[in-house]
Amino acid sequence: MRFKKGAWYSLEIPSVPEETLAVEEAIIEALAQTTLSEPDVFAVRLALDEALANAMKHGNDADPKKKVFIRFRLDDSTITITVRDEGGGFDRSQVPDPTDDANLELPCGRGLLLMRCYMDSVTFNKAGNEVTMTKSRGGAS
Repeated sequence: MRFKKGAWYSLEIPSVPEETLAVEEAIIEALAQTTLSEPDVFAVRLALDEALANAMKHGNDADPKKKVFIRFRLDDSTITITVRDEGGGFDRSQVPDPTDDANLELPCGRGLLLMRCYMDSVTFNKAGNEVTMTKSRGGAS
């Protein structure tokens, strides 16, 4: 498929982990039309996987009847991805810092940390049920 630069593309999947592969493959296919490097593409895929897992597991409580909505836009050297779930959202200030010694054994917060480390920009809507991530050629990672 040929992707038009600057256009937004939308995908919608049920909260079923097996559905993430189709989303990742579509976005990887789109990234082939950009100048992003192989490490950049790896970073996008890792961050996207974390965002989708969080939306399904935490946002939608693993309810396969609830949907995850994905939008993405690409330019020559940048991709912007938005992932939204049907949950009530979350308060980021309540997520423990996984790098704090007291939290090293806790199983939460690592996905958000990975997203922030691998993407150039990670922002959340006010409700906390939508994340927007941007990656540019040669940016963070």
